[in-house]
Amino acid sequence: MNKNYKRTLVTTALPYANGPVHIGHLAGVYVPADEYVRFLRLRGEDVVMIGGSDEHGVPITIKAREEGVTPQDIVDRYHKIIKDSMEELGISFDVYSRTTSDIHRETASEFFRRLYDKGVFELHTSEQLYDEQAGEFLADRYVMGTCPRCGSDRAYGDQCEACGSTLNATDLINPHSRLTSAPVSLRSTSHWYLPLNRYEEALREWILEGHKEWRPNVYGQCKSWLDLGLQPRAVSRDLNWGVPVPVEGADGKVLYVWFDAPIGYISNTKEILPDTWEKYWKDPETRVINFIGKDNIVFHCIVFPAMLMAYGDGYQLPDNVPANEFLNLEGDKISTSRNWAVWLHEYLRDFPGKQDVLRYVLTANAPETRDNDFTWAEFQARNNNELVAILGNFVNRAMVLTGKYFEGVVPEAGELQDIDSQLIADVEKVRKELTDNLSEFHFREGVKSAMELARLGNKYLQETEPWKVAKTDMGRVATVLNTALQLCANLAVAFEPFLPFSSAKLRGMLGMEQISWDMLGRFDLIPAGRRLGEPELLFEKISDEAIAAQLERLERIKQENKIKNFKAAPQAPDVDFDTFMKADLRVGTVLECERVPKADKLLRFLIDDGMERRTIVSGIAKHYDPKELVGKQVCFIANLPPRKLKGIESQGMILSAENADGSLALITPMAPVVPGAQIK
Repeated sequence: MNKNYKRTLVTTALPYANGPVHIGHLAGVYVPADEYVRFLRLRGEDVVMIGGSDEHGVPITIKAREEGVTPQDIVDRYHKIIKDSMEELGISFDVYSRTTSDIHRETASEFFRRLYDKGVFELHTSEQLYDEQAGEFLADRYVMGTCPRCGSDRAYGDQCEACGSTLNATDLINPHSRLTSAPVSLRSTSHWYLPLNRYEEALREWILEGHKEWRPNVYGQCKSWLDLGLQPRAVSRDLNWGVPVPVEGADGKVLYVWFDAPIGYISNTKEILPDTWEKYWKDPETRVINFIGKDNIVFHCIVFPAMLMAYGDGYQLPDNVPANEFLNLEGDKISTSRNWAVWLHEYLRDFPGKQDVLRYVLTANAPETRDNDFTWAEFQARNNNELVAILGNFVNRAMVLTGKYFEGVVPEAGELQDIDSQLIADVEKVRKELTDNLSEFHFREGVKSAMELARLGNKYLQETEPWKVAKTDMGRVATVLNTALQLCANLAVAFEPFLPFSSAKLRGMLGMEQISWDMLGRFDLIPAGRRLGEPELLFEKISDEAIAAQLERLERIKQENKIKNFKAAPQAPDVDFDTFMKADLRVGTVLECERVPKADKLLRFLIDDGMERRTIVSGIAKHYDPKELVGKQVCFIANLPPRKLKGIESQGMILSAENADGSLALITPMAPVVPGAQIK
């Protein structure tokens, strides 16, 4: 790692503008990137943070077709939602632009043209799936068919979401077009390919020998790809949305989005720094850091570096790619297509003023080395038990006690005792740990270190007990509270990268205008005699009701997905008519209904069947209140042999149907009939 750098360029993965961003995006990329950039800024370093929306590619066109609008309509809508919600969360981009900008189209076109003119690309012809009715080649996501592995008939051309298998569109059984539902055919088409194999040895040396300090998940994935051997990869595709391939004979072809999107880092830097952008990309004294999720590791560690190697002209390769793993939601993989996500713009609406709570929870549970799970229960617990009960509690105690004993004016500290000196020494130790963690991209451990400062503060107040000492020694109380307030000032510095809104609020209460990282560990940050602002709670408890509302929303989404994806069971084998007629199907009226003791699923019915009364036990207790069923009419099979269930003789079977969500619905006549009426 080159430590002799003068500036840092931080890039963040470009989110697809076919929907809002969710907590998986935030935990994987944007929150840690913002924390790192804020840390460098506090150190006074020259750092630029680049972001933007990825507005080309098949997901955009699919969304546009589904809604009957243009791709530009889609990207305009979601670019604004993403940009506004990121800003509200405090993600401090120096620029957040888009790949439909004029400067990006010019930059991406020039990049392709240079590689083309240098003879880097290879032209290959292959057979791809074609929709004869629509008259166009189909991207993998525009093809559906039967999965060759699990048999699901709703598999896409790139993946079967039923079994999770990665597929090629040509693997599907009976493939058809999502555009027209027509069968597809194979047709020849030509595309330009980047020969990654030519750069394999250079990449192997650069990554495997030069960057052993990278995270194990990043290094390991790169090594796996390199050990398998790199293959040429297409840089163009047949599509009507994207940056047109800038050569003759390329009508109807655009730059493949994986080639187009990373060039957005360059074009966005040009946009904000038109005169000095090359300094951040081509100067050896610049350090480039790519923040991405694990699904983009190969593109940022192998493909994009190969593109830069091919281009030449001094482009710097990334010094580090601190990719995170995936964040799941309540034990299930986050999925935009299933709406199984916590969307940022909705969170900001449902929890106004609680940006820092989300930032804290996503950092404290960051999927830095393995997939982690976000749960609303943990969200509530970390807020109530850590932000409120530890950090907020210490700050509030220090402020309120100062108001009580010194009318809100910072008191003069006297001679320090051992306990005061020990606190200062402990803070210095934590300062070093926190600095090392942030420098080495260990944000989860970093926020833990920052919270340790607040723990030390609570312990200090508890052990010094200024409310008791005030009865005999106000000089000692002044020293304790001065020390506590200095620790509050340290917290404002330490939490600035993680909780910028709370840090700003705390600085306001303490009268701190400017802060820097070298202030951390000092206990002379607030001068004696300064009047403090009114104490305010930094955080408030999150109620059970607020969490229940989020869980209810997820449950609704889960049931909606079950219904949407419901597929009727295959028809049972045929039975002859005479056999069917042997089943005596009748209607009865429910006289009594009650739960069967020690059986969660069972209800005992007493039914008037028109001849006598009969008892039937049915497994629908989870779906009906027995009191509501009394007086209702139900359909049942009358001529089944009696069967004992939980010691009760059941004389028949009540008929019900199972919904897509697993719920059961009783089969009942549309109009009242006499008890015992046969079903014909």
